[in-house]
Amino acid sequence: MFFMALSYSATACDICGCYMGITPYDNQSGITLLHRYRSFGGYRGQKHPVFPQGAQLFNFNKQTNAPITGHNGNPSDYEVYRATEIRARYFLSKRIELNAIVPYNSNTEKYNGHTSTLTGIGDVNLFAGYHLLRKLDKPTLNQRLIVGLGIKLPTGKFNAENFEGIKFGTLHQTGTGSTDGFAYLNYILGYKKAGLSLSASYKVNGQNQQQESIANSTTSFLNFFYNVKLNNTLKMVPSAQFAYEYSAGEKYQGVKTGQHVMNNLMGGFGIDFFIKNISLNMALQSNIWAAKDDHPMPAGRLVLGITYNFNQLYYLVN
Repeated sequence: MFFMALSYSATACDICGCYMGITPYDNQSGITLLHRYRSFGGYRGQKHPVFPQGAQLFNFNKQTNAPITGHNGNPSDYEVYRATEIRARYFLSKRIELNAIVPYNSNTEKYNGHTSTLTGIGDVNLFAGYHLLRKLDKPTLNQRLIVGLGIKLPTGKFNAENFEGIKFGTLHQTGTGSTDGFAYLNYILGYKKAGLSLSASYKVNGQNQQQESIANSTTSFLNFFYNVKLNNTLKMVPSAQFAYEYSAGEKYQGVKTGQHVMNNLMGGFGIDFFIKNISLNMALQSNIWAAKDDHPMPAGRLVLGITYNFNQLYYLVN
């Protein structure tokens, strides 16, 4: 069944935007609990494992009593960005969907033996998608094309300081303090039990009160999947995944600082299980290629999620 096809939709790199994850598009409203983990570690010529020594998959403790130091090439340095999100999707009609994401962020930096973690509510994302192409009733070949627009609101804290009264870095904060906009599209092609999902997005980032910002960013995802029916109620969808992201990094007073440039390609796998109205999602990606920059190398991403889809029989808009 084509509704089992995965939609790997994303809006900009997930340390400077919002990550949409892997979700089924079956024209059902739903609610999701999703946890994202993204790590950077090691410098050019050094190891950069997905899980650096000392890094935690989950960390909800706020640790701000560390001095702020620069990164001087220490091989044990790392940056970890986590977000536990509540996501909601509501279909106004068969072609119009409304989405909201409320994240709780936990960001950790370890520089020269000093570790600090900031936790708190992140920036809320609101966006709407229109199903421009919806060919889902064919026996072999099916297609779907979704286009959408969204906004990221400055609901997270962006000016946290350490015990010395020194402000933590822009990306270390749980919020950006800026209002951002983005546009995205997602194309799904299904042939019998196999298919692919291609997504692309462009994000325009605003500037906060301290004249800090992130350069505009682009993200592309390619996902190959296959539907496996295990029994009458349980389905499994393994997938091969690739993600490319680019951003010129941090800016101050509109000028690029050269910090946290994102230009990398990641690849990995995912597996999703569908049990009636419930879906369980997991994806793991590691770095394939990254351009030269002066901060820890992109290492990888892990995503875990559970979704409950409502049996929506009626729509407010016909």
